Amino acid sequence: MLKQSLELKQQQKLSPLQIQTIKLIELPIQELEQRIRKELEENPVLDEDLPSEKEEDEAPREVSLSEYKEDDAIPSYRLRSDNYNTKDERPQYSTFSVKESFTQSLQEQLGYRNLTEHQYAVASFIIGSLDDDGYLRRSIDSIVDDLSFRANVETDEEEVLAMLKIIQEFDPAGVGARDLRECLLLQIRYFRKTPEVVNATKILTHHFNEFTNKHFQKIMTRMGLSEAELKAAMSKILKLNPSPGGQIDDSYADQAQQIVPDFLLEYRDGDFNLSMPRFSVPELRVNRKYADILIEAANSSEREKKEAAAFVKKKLDSAKWFVEAIKQRHNTLFSTMQAIVDYQREYFIDGDESNLKPMVLKDIAEKTGFDISTISRVVNSKYIETHFGIYSLKYFFSEGLENQDGEEVSTRELKKALQECVDNENKHKPLTDDELVDRMTEKGYKVARRTIAKYRDQLGIPKARLRKEL
Repeated sequence: MLKQSLELKQQQKLSPLQIQTIKLIELPIQELEQRIRKELEENPVLDEDLPSEKEEDEAPREVSLSEYKEDDAIPSYRLRSDNYNTKDERPQYSTFSVKESFTQSLQEQLGYRNLTEHQYAVASFIIGSLDDDGYLRRSIDSIVDDLSFRANVETDEEEVLAMLKIIQEFDPAGVGARDLRECLLLQIRYFRKTPEVVNATKILTHHFNEFTNKHFQKIMTRMGLSEAELKAAMSKILKLNPSPGGQIDDSYADQAQQIVPDFLLEYRDGDFNLSMPRFSVPELRVNRKYADILIEAANSSEREKKEAAAFVKKKLDSAKWFVEAIKQRHNTLFSTMQAIVDYQREYFIDGDESNLKPMVLKDIAEKTGFDISTISRVVNSKYIETHFGIYSLKYFFSEGLENQDGEEVSTRELKKALQECVDNENKHKPLTDDELVDRMTEKGYKVARRTIAKYRDQLGIPKARLRKEL
């Protein structure tokens, strides 16, 4: 038996403007520029305003997106949008470099090899399968299968291994390794064959487990080495890079990608001045031709002109939302960054990390009135330039714990203190986690043993046994 019933549900539906704003907030300044370019290409109503190229007799009609109303059948407006003040000079902003992508570097080196089109396709696929640290952690079988099903390239294990061997000759040394042992061996093969290098190679080849577990006495006994000979061999191994994908050769630095800070913070005479770069962000205006269509259609009864006006109105809606979303993005980002500066005022004076207060997304959400999700979007992939360096906004956020005086200190400060304890320890007898608790207590930090273990892992600090040196 079927039953019919009415049920009222309250649902929050985002407007086109809200959706547009959310998407723009996530973008750093460079991607925002690209997004504006894309909008200019796709929306014929919008033009990039280039004031220096205008002639006196071609002054734009008085049209404003800000005065355009959604419910106007034929809107009355001025042409220029007021999203940018042309009287303001566009300042130049500092940038910092992030090196060319790891994959791009390898693909370029691949291009110099004399390979057939088929071999190139196989090798290129292998490069695309590497992890960020430069390792190939996928099985050869799975690469053969994926080449067949995903790339429509028929190959076999022998050819894949042959192409992998070529990639393993690329810079940086160690790339394409399938495990740490292979990575280190790929690098040390380029060293001059001195006695210590020969011993280091034998350690990596035949005694790798003992090496990783720092069972030095076993290595000396099994290889018949003195302590001095083992130290010399270990010094060679410690010069190798366990993560070759983490950096690329300096010869590629000229192709570095430039990142433009989204914020600029100046500190003068005890006062902060926060600003947002308008770097290469074009001013938007309504295309003159489409303004004429609306004006002509206003007093016309012709169907074609009315349809044209309806099309222009639809595009105007989109343009209005887009320009308004850019404004709201600016206001949201600025308010959020200002709240962060106010919250971390003592830190921003001189960049002293010990003055960085514990701060989570919720703290800034409460100060600004924005949702935590909005703060998260603002913080993601954004940078600020200060008088003591350029920082990601994520850097300023950390949880906190109380010290022995009952004051809350940031986890960043605790980690810094922990790192100092490890850096200053006797490497012949490294501090255990219990001993690190005692050292942190001496420094005035009340930290449990499990917290020490967690922070140690986050800092990439091995256990005491693995930090032991000869």
